[in-house]
Amino acid sequence: MTNPSLRQLDIFAQMVAAGSLAGCARTLGVSSAEIERDMASLEMRLGYRLFDDLRGAARLTPAGRRTAQAMTLLAQDDPDQWAEEEAPAPAPQPGPPPAPPELLLDADAQLPAAPKAPNRAIILATPAPVFGHFQDALTAFEEANDDIAITLDLSVQSAVEAARAIESLRADIAYFYALEEPAGLPSRYGWSEQVNLYAGADHPLARANSVSRGDLAITPQLAIDPRNGLRPIIDAALARGGARLGPVVLETDNMFDIITTLREGAGCFAAFGPMARDLGRMSGIRRLSLDVPLPAIEVRQTVNERSLSRPGVQALADFLFL
Repeated sequence: MTNPSLRQLDIFAQMVAAGSLAGCARTLGVSSAEIERDMASLEMRLGYRLFDDLRGAARLTPAGRRTAQAMTLLAQDDPDQWAEEEAPAPAPQPGPPPAPPELLLDADAQLPAAPKAPNRAIILATPAPVFGHFQDALTAFEEANDDIAITLDLSVQSAVEAARAIESLRADIAYFYALEEPAGLPSRYGWSEQVNLYAGADHPLARANSVSRGDLAITPQLAIDPRNGLRPIIDAALARGGARLGPVVLETDNMFDIITTLREGAGCFAAFGPMARDLGRMSGIRRLSLDVPLPAIEVRQTVNERSLSRPGVQALADFLFL
């Protein structure tokens, strides 16, 4: 619970179990305001709302239900469940064979067909903000194909994690972030998300018409937790863009702390995607006007070749890609 990411996810799970803000606060022994703040921070990191009417009935949104299911999958993760085929049943111990039963069949009689094994759900691995981008399309696909089950995995961020999920059969389709097409992992380009830097509205760089790389080198940095899969992706984008920032003064996934520290003028913070969009809309925070833009981060899709024979996998990959 020391990592804010884990803490917020744990609070989200408690909210789902308790069914109300007050009930969750009683269970955890904290104030309702603290629960509400942590849920707002988590929603900002994910890029979509988890609850409707948090202070009232606290109903999960469709994206919230998906996220709760994905958390359950992550908690119960068992590599044996991801085998492409079921393991054969143990061989029976040697012994005398049973006497065959006598069968009297008509010449035209047919043996009943063996029951078909149910299809394994399609596993869609994706960063949570990318899921927020295509959640409506995913819902539409499910409504049009009610015989196809889809399970969401929100643990993949980078090309390395996507390749690992594909190789271990833990994903049939995977989305991931990258600066370019990675070697050894066939994928197709979806869209790009610009990396921007943000600071408090009263920060000297926020008021400047143009911010140079030299300005950034003497500016303290706020960053997400090093254990967050987005951290190396953002760091790589900054390095490629020649943006060497000053010392890191805060490392956390708690967006409330980051926003508060930015407004206090303590440094700048790099973000992209829905997180950057939300920061740009907040009072007291401004996007820096860089003299040279930072690189954009690509969102890419890869499909497990061993899954293409399974019903719906290619169709879903193409549908989400439109």
